[in-house]
Amino acid sequence: MPTHIQPTVLLLLLSSVALIGLPHAWTIAPSVFGFFYALLIWRVVGIWKKNWLPNKAILFLLTCAGIALLYQQHLGVFGRNAGTSIFITALGLKLLEIKTTRDVYFIVFLSFIVAATLFLYQQSMGMALYIIAVCVSLLATLVVINMRTSDAKKAIKTALIIILQALPLGITFFILFPRLEAPHWTFLQDKSQIKSGLSETLEPGAISDLALSDELVFRVKFDGAIPPQPQRYWRGPVFSLTDGKKWLPLLKRDTQRNQDTLSFSGSPYQYTLLLEPQDKNWVFALDMPDKLAPPLKINTYYQVTTDANPSIRAEYTLQSYSDYNTGNIGNSERQENLQLPPVISPEITALVSQLHGFDASPSRFIQEVMNHFRTQQFYYSLTPPLMEENPIDTFLFKTHTGFCSHYATAFVYLMRIAHIPARVVSGYQGGELNKQGNFLEIKQADAHAWTEVWLENKGWTRIDPTTAIAPERVEQGVNIDKQINSGSVNFDLGQRGSTAANIAKQFRQAWQNADYSWQRWVINYNNTNQAHFLSRFGLNNSQRMLTWLFAILSGLTLGLFWWLTRQPQKQQDHASRLYQQFTHKLAKLQLQKLPGETASAFAIRIIQQHPDLTLPINTITELYLKIRYNKDSDADDLKKLTQAIRALKINHLRRH
Repeated sequence: MPTHIQPTVLLLLLSSVALIGLPHAWTIAPSVFGFFYALLIWRVVGIWKKNWLPNKAILFLLTCAGIALLYQQHLGVFGRNAGTSIFITALGLKLLEIKTTRDVYFIVFLSFIVAATLFLYQQSMGMALYIIAVCVSLLATLVVINMRTSDAKKAIKTALIIILQALPLGITFFILFPRLEAPHWTFLQDKSQIKSGLSETLEPGAISDLALSDELVFRVKFDGAIPPQPQRYWRGPVFSLTDGKKWLPLLKRDTQRNQDTLSFSGSPYQYTLLLEPQDKNWVFALDMPDKLAPPLKINTYYQVTTDANPSIRAEYTLQSYSDYNTGNIGNSERQENLQLPPVISPEITALVSQLHGFDASPSRFIQEVMNHFRTQQFYYSLTPPLMEENPIDTFLFKTHTGFCSHYATAFVYLMRIAHIPARVVSGYQGGELNKQGNFLEIKQADAHAWTEVWLENKGWTRIDPTTAIAPERVEQGVNIDKQINSGSVNFDLGQRGSTAANIAKQFRQAWQNADYSWQRWVINYNNTNQAHFLSRFGLNNSQRMLTWLFAILSGLTLGLFWWLTRQPQKQQDHASRLYQQFTHKLAKLQLQKLPGETASAFAIRIIQQHPDLTLPINTITELYLKIRYNKDSDADDLKKLTQAIRALKINHLRRH
């Protein structure tokens, strides 16, 4: 290996390493990230200031400092963050030890591993394109070393060609090779990194914390018509138990629902739901779901859950009806949904009486409560006043300002005082239509709370008190961008923005559509989806799959071999004969080419012994390699090689 490495090689290598480490600014500890980039900058300066590079004693101290930083994080050895931090620290330290080409090879291979760790944190299409670009740069570094060229542009072009040549093989392996299921490797994933949305408990105002988040929760693609905005209720946890402030779901041993009491009418909606990773096993089905297949199941509150690992992105096929009847209610279920705190304020009892809760039908009382919200100067706000004590009384009689959970909990409270079974349902409402891909995107800002009231001959009936005070929330949906920018409630009223804003929105939706396809067909290509896809082509067993895999790989390999060797053989043979003349000249000076020694290695060895021959030896070697292995070579290169070898006189060699 040479002891001197060209600055071009080092700059290309260090630039690639810098790009690899950049996204880890959001994944690893700032101290580890800063330590890595300090070492990287040190090595960049060392390209021109070699005497500034550390000696062995300083390297040892730096290694101890790196170990101390890792130990300080208390991450251990195993796990996503721990492993990534170890690799990045090792890569930074190794940069200061670059002395030979072998060190460059080692750093390139280690950099490939660090690049792959980025997929442990994010699997978006954008991240995939970024990692591919970085890998092209790393591969170009190897090309520069092996082709003995300082032309970075040419090296990058060659690296792209190599990747394109390998792409058919990679696609074939991806489609046909048996999939590695997530449970075998998700122990590396840190649960603390999984984001959560809705909570297992509900307090007035809790959902407003999500209203300023554009984090994606799930995407839905319908087989036919998309339900209108007012019917897009995505059911989550149901809350029946309350102490007047906090609401909790009732936990039962029998969580499996007997759906025999459910009856449906009208046409169903059939759809595919792509759920993002989360920390709960909830699946937000369109109200009301029917015909569930494992691993999905439905509990006694018609909430769909999954037995699969929720921390992994999953796709489910579901069917729901917008018209349904849940049937009769049992005594225990009735009592559960009439539960109230021991003490009820006289003001609330008086309000229920005023609104005919004790002397009118449930339907009449529901209408009276909705009219009360509508006419008594109630307001819908993301930032209502704090209501730490007696929040329902405070909301109804003092502040009159709240978010969806304020209206839902107060409504259920009033219903129960009037002896009408009621409960709070949380989930998501609405969703933005991506016109490019014709699917809905539901984000955390779409989080919502509504109520269910049990009515005779109708069963559990959805009543959304928010529609009394802010009907635009349900009928039009949320304008998430404006709501986040302003920090206040904003609805999608169908108003056209500026030309630039519309173009930006179309571009964003086009990108989201591409990312949706990426997530469905690449990231979510598991055993189930692979079996379903290959069954379309009759590959429904392992033997057929492996047979086709072998056949396709053989065909691609032969095709690639033909493509690589299609350059006219005559010119290559002529170059080989000329190169043999060159080696024969050198052999007369006891400079024999060793068996198996490459042309590049042979040239390096000659130059080490005869530095004054660097220019002619490099010229001959580069021309020979170009003619032999580069399809862009032409007859002019062959002519130059002939002239260079003739110019190398034996007598001149003997004088040296």
